[in-house]
Amino acid sequence: MGYTIAEKILLKHSGQKSIKPGEFIQAKVDVALANDITAPLAISEFKKSGFKKVFNKNKIVLVPDHFAPAKDLKSANQCRVLADFAKEQGIKNYFEIGCMGIEHALLPEQGIVLPGDLIVGADSHTCTYGALGAYATGMGSTDLARAYIDGKCWLRVPASIKFIYKGKLNKWVGGKDLILYTIGQIGVDGALYKVMEFSGPVIRRLGMDDRFSMSNMAIEAGARAGLIEPDEKTKKYVAGFKRKSKFYYSDKDASYEKIYEWDVTGLEPQVACPHLPSNTKPVNSLKGIKIDQAVIGSCTNGRISDLRIAASLLKGKKVFRGVKLIIFPATQKIYLQAVKEGLAEIFVRAGGVFSTPTCGPCLGGHMGILADGEAAIATTNRNFLGRMGSPKSFVYLSNPAVAAASAITGRITHPDKIR
Repeated sequence: MGYTIAEKILLKHSGQKSIKPGEFIQAKVDVALANDITAPLAISEFKKSGFKKVFNKNKIVLVPDHFAPAKDLKSANQCRVLADFAKEQGIKNYFEIGCMGIEHALLPEQGIVLPGDLIVGADSHTCTYGALGAYATGMGSTDLARAYIDGKCWLRVPASIKFIYKGKLNKWVGGKDLILYTIGQIGVDGALYKVMEFSGPVIRRLGMDDRFSMSNMAIEAGARAGLIEPDEKTKKYVAGFKRKSKFYYSDKDASYEKIYEWDVTGLEPQVACPHLPSNTKPVNSLKGIKIDQAVIGSCTNGRISDLRIAASLLKGKKVFRGVKLIIFPATQKIYLQAVKEGLAEIFVRAGGVFSTPTCGPCLGGHMGILADGEAAIATTNRNFLGRMGSPKSFVYLSNPAVAAASAITGRITHPDKIR
């Protein structure tokens, strides 16, 4: 029996001769990631262990992005813990204000994560890097502290579920819609502790930004990882990075727990309604729902292609009176590109706010918190009760085109309705 792409990566990093789903393995990691919320605990546990030096200063990544720029004294002190530890250990991949970005967009952009890697991160959306053909998964801060010590972690090998997408996508439909549709079909626990493997002709036609969006939200179906086999687009994306990639592919006789196959021809842009990512509906079925805020950005949809789509709709338009439009490019590089292309000016002239990279509004931390009774449409990845602020608020998830169109009309709107 053959292996899936995920199993091949885990097998290589375990050093074993064979593995199977359900088996516990000890594996060497290529990257150990944490942010300003999760790193302080990992650092504390590492120091309690009595070890003085991390296993490899070049394989640890620290990104203060959740409450940065620091919103208060507590968050400032959290960020300071990362800065001090990075200086103490000589950690190269520490990204401070001015060079930081939202971690799950920053690491691929910098070539820190590559195809074939085993990446662990104290953040659930670490699964984003599966779009490169890497095994990337979230874990707790104490597990990460162990990885700091010897570069290893314990993992239970997950079974894989294969998703095959056929057909042709409509205009305004992309990776975000495919993953929302998928979660709507299988539920928030439909891939619990499994690997989601995305495949088929539709996936092969997607650009890398759309692929990152899909893998990013694998965790919203309960998955440990969301992988896409590398192809020529992947190879072009990682070309030029110093560290070499290793490309793995699933065997034809690989075993899958389930296989889903959908023809997505005619699929409308999808919107996840409160209060679960699985509560998805076609955008045209949600006419008349008023919004108070539109957020475009995050580790899911804050890349340059996302901003270009939003700007194409907002150019020459005005945000509906009473609606707050907040744009968050995912990295400083994307920020500068948006300025260079004139996208930032389009957003500001439309009545929006163009912000430095931060996770702030996505987790209800700062820079966009919702008040009682307010509704937001966001290109983020979660819409749980109280996710972006008040437990009496409402969050709808969509792609950037739907969010931009809705900001213009003040109601959830199909982009085709904007003239």
